[in-house]
Amino acid sequence: MKKSHSLKIYKSGWHLAITLAFVVAPFLFLLIFSKIGGLNTSELFGNLGISLLRMFIAYIIALALAWILAVSFFRGKRALIALPLFDVVQSFPTFAALPLAVYFLGESNLTVIIFLVVTIIGSMLFSIISSLKLIRFDWEDAVKIYDVHGWSYVRKFLLPVSIPGLITGSIIGLGNGWQALIATEIIVQVKSGLGSFFSLFSNNFAITSFGILGFLILIFSINKLVWTPLLERWHSRMED
Repeated sequence: MKKSHSLKIYKSGWHLAITLAFVVAPFLFLLIFSKIGGLNTSELFGNLGISLLRMFIAYIIALALAWILAVSFFRGKRALIALPLFDVVQSFPTFAALPLAVYFLGESNLTVIIFLVVTIIGSMLFSIISSLKLIRFDWEDAVKIYDVHGWSYVRKFLLPVSIPGLITGSIIGLGNGWQALIATEIIVQVKSGLGSFFSLFSNNFAITSFGILGFLILIFSINKLVWTPLLERWHSRMED
């Protein structure tokens, strides 16, 4: 009997330990960096935490909206109208609209979060749509035979088949989001977060460089801990 591995994200204890080491590494790096650079450690980690919270909130909103839109418009006559429209909107240079958002919404967390949602959502939407378009006819026949409908249809069918696209879209979308995060915080001029930190030390090349390096290590660690194992897990599950 073949042993199922669909519920296992990490292949072994060593795999998990090494991955967790990647998570500890950026925080250890930033701790040492703050001590050597003479920075306020609590302020540095506080700014990091605020930026991560903004990104997390924006990601959850983008995730919900992208999935709902993808499920609603991935096929049929609605798709013929909606998908080209989504493509045009995605192609719009979002940074061009940021000053307008600041004018109407002010220099606030809301402005940063909304802009991050706009930055993230496009890749997630089209990636989820791509997964839904791969639905096979025999899968849909099975759904009809077993009379799966309503919430059960969403939970047991649409959600599982969309997850590979959701994961891939999250990786790409968050990649765009991480690039936009600091720039957005600087342009909006919010008083806290990594944008505020980098603005404060913009004339110090060493601190700015090591700060960017620490941020990149953190992003790599998140991908290594969360997205890569999830992607491997769902690819294996779909093959089974």
